[in-house]
Amino acid sequence: MATMLSPTPPLSFSANPNPRFTVPSKPTFQFLKLTTRYSADAKSTSIGFSFNRRSCGRLLAVAEETPVETQDPESVAARRLYVGNLPRTVNNDELSKIVAEHGALEKTEVMYDKYTGKSRRFAFVTMKTVEDANAATEKLNGTQIGGREIKVNITEKPLTKPLLKEEESQFIDSPHKVYVGNLAKTVTTDSLTKFFSEKGNVLSAKVQRIPGTSKSSRFGFITFSSEEDAEAAISSFNNSLLEGQRIRVNKA
Repeated sequence: MATMLSPTPPLSFSANPNPRFTVPSKPTFQFLKLTTRYSADAKSTSIGFSFNRRSCGRLLAVAEETPVETQDPESVAARRLYVGNLPRTVNNDELSKIVAEHGALEKTEVMYDKYTGKSRRFAFVTMKTVEDANAATEKLNGTQIGGREIKVNITEKPLTKPLLKEEESQFIDSPHKVYVGNLAKTVTTDSLTKFFSEKGNVLSAKVQRIPGTSKSSRFGFITFSSEEDAEAAISSFNNSLLEGQRIRVNKA
């Protein structure tokens, strides 16, 4: 048994019994039921079609009444918590009970290794509201579960595409470019520019982000107006301290 679509000519009614539906002015599609019968000796086959107007009307009504729900990804990210340094024995139910004491939650996901089946010692918890997420973070971060001090924070909000394009368009490339590695997570494009401007004419700088987030990849690039400035930056700043981290600087 199968369902097929076949064009039909316009239908006409003396009155419209259901004001939700209008009489079609152009050819529409009707739903046909395909029935195949085989003879006993399997040498001949007959095929029949039947039209079910009631099913068709019911399908149209469902399509018309079903709302399309969308969620703002930034709203979800603002309600989603990262919970780290968990004991391996903590499962979804146990973590849900702990978090639920500090706010209403929607979902708990303890992450497991797909090969060993063991807990990866972290989880994601989605709260009902931003207020619940903030309250749970404040109350639970730094507390202990099973003798381990857990880390709780709100996950990174995704960056919008216009912002990413704007950041890329602002970077000025140059053949006189250096790579800067082992950056602290707190280093920004502005602080990187200011730091390297002490030893040369910086054209541009950027801190690379983890794709789709505002989180630093902990490395970046600096472009200079001359090869001399680039070489001076490498010799002066390689293995120097920037915001508590010893950075690596070399030719890009």
